[in-house]
Amino acid sequence: MRLLTLAFVGFFLLYGGHARGQKRAAAPAARSAASPQLAALFERYWERSSQLFPLHAMSQGDNRYNDRLPNDQTQAFRDTLRHFYQRSLAQLQKFDRVRLSENDRVSYDIFRYRLQTDLAGLQLNNWMMPFTQFGGLPIMLAQLGAGTGSQPFRNAKDYDNWLARLHGFPAWADSAIVNMRRGLKAGVVLPRAVVSKMIPQLHALLPVEPGKSVFYGPFTTFPKSVAEADRQRLSAALAQALPTDVVAPYQRLIDFLEKEYLPQARASTGLGALPGGAQRYAHAVRYWTTTERKPEEIYQTGLREVARIRGEMERVKQQIGFKGDLTAYFNFVNTDSKFRPFKTEAEVLAAFAAIQQRLAPALPALFSRRPSTGFEVRATEAYRAASASAQYNRGAPDGSRPGIFYVPILDAGKYNIVANPAMEALFLHEAIPGHHYQVSLQQENASLPKFRRFGSYSAMSEGWALYCESLGSELGLYTDPYQRLGALGTEIHRAIRLVVDVGMHARGMTREEAIKYMMDNEAISEQSATTEIERYMAIPGQALSYKIGELKIQELRSRYQKQLGRNFSLRAFHDELLKDGAMPLAVLERKMDRWAARQAGPKK
Repeated sequence: MRLLTLAFVGFFLLYGGHARGQKRAAAPAARSAASPQLAALFERYWERSSQLFPLHAMSQGDNRYNDRLPNDQTQAFRDTLRHFYQRSLAQLQKFDRVRLSENDRVSYDIFRYRLQTDLAGLQLNNWMMPFTQFGGLPIMLAQLGAGTGSQPFRNAKDYDNWLARLHGFPAWADSAIVNMRRGLKAGVVLPRAVVSKMIPQLHALLPVEPGKSVFYGPFTTFPKSVAEADRQRLSAALAQALPTDVVAPYQRLIDFLEKEYLPQARASTGLGALPGGAQRYAHAVRYWTTTERKPEEIYQTGLREVARIRGEMERVKQQIGFKGDLTAYFNFVNTDSKFRPFKTEAEVLAAFAAIQQRLAPALPALFSRRPSTGFEVRATEAYRAASASAQYNRGAPDGSRPGIFYVPILDAGKYNIVANPAMEALFLHEAIPGHHYQVSLQQENASLPKFRRFGSYSAMSEGWALYCESLGSELGLYTDPYQRLGALGTEIHRAIRLVVDVGMHARGMTREEAIKYMMDNEAISEQSATTEIERYMAIPGQALSYKIGELKIQELRSRYQKQLGRNFSLRAFHDELLKDGAMPLAVLERKMDRWAARQAGPKK
């Protein structure tokens, strides 16, 4: 469902080589060489950014700052960011873009877009809503402390780093409470439905008895590299740190949310109810779609896509021979036991492994570039599964951590193989060739500047993953018409998002109306629909990125197929899309147009 690490969610809440056979056109001599000065600017930017955002740096394999947890909830921190971005943008504008190499122009355009977008986000006061049930530091900290995230626990130094990092959490939590109190006074408050989910989530992170906290995870089984004396010292240090650095700040957050915040949380659904809500949502739309498309235009696109996909679903339903309308079909797949064949969590995970084996032989025909980063499928941790969607977490570029496809399995006996999300389409999206290929190939490309190598633009990355769902038949999947209809179900799910996200945040649609619209147009349970809608309430605009990005990629593929005819290679098209990493859609389109021109060869 998403490539959205919790660090990336928290960041938004605060701040708003060539493919085989590809022809290359000779560039003018003045533009043929990369600029070392520009590369130096990018390196300085990345170094400072890594210091300011050590959790993000760690997720990319940079472990130099693993003992740090900066308090990003302060005005001083936001001022530091503003000055840093303004200075970097001023330095970038000293370069003559026209005289840069083609790849440096791409880097220039991405860098400029990134800085301008981040500066615009700092003009908003989203910091008054520092976390939600879907993401932010309180949830991310537990994932790191449990040893299931990117925080390494390989030696004694790693454990010491983690304990030092924990010391920063009380100040963060207290500052977050201050910011939320300021939000209460300013009318910048989360919806009550969102807050009501945050409280039990935080309660679940408090230990009910000694040794039972998720934060004990790495301390229950030490690696062999940690000596016995260090094990005793570190265990004692954790026991001393937990009451003050974990339990107390979590309890303060819980008490504040229960006693002060929840009673004053807003009954409204969308951003439009907040002061400056239209401006706030317009920025969210630009941020997540990387386009200038207006909310109303996106809403109308969503309505058209829902109607189109429903027509496709009707045709496949007739092929199956199902008697009844789509609503009856949705009820059928949600309730018939044959679509819930599993008894254990292990059986669900094994079914995903079998999908990987079935599509593997067809991959070389569509991709000549394939990642070397490892890959695993895991069940989502119990403490966050109830509010989680399926998710891909990127691997470490040095191979020390695989890419992980997390699957929420609340009850294996109720896990449905064809209701949204359908298993085959879900695997294509989250895993292979979706997020795992796109993210891993990008990280493994050491020739890219680090801000591109480790950067993320949801419209392209999620658009690519959704596009990959359309490759199912070409990869040997969707032979079962129920899976094909399920794939259409996951596609209509993304089209529905255009309607309900804009509807809630710009058109006054209520939470309940959005849930009903979703259930009326796809095979989804009320529980799942509620979780989805509340996710869109928590992170406005993010859900738009999937369909907007996928439509652009489909548009480019269709354009080049018509333009190039027999010269078009789908494998070369995929390789070119992925080789330079994620980028804003306008930058991607210009890059791909140049590629298509090279494929066409010189005009006669």
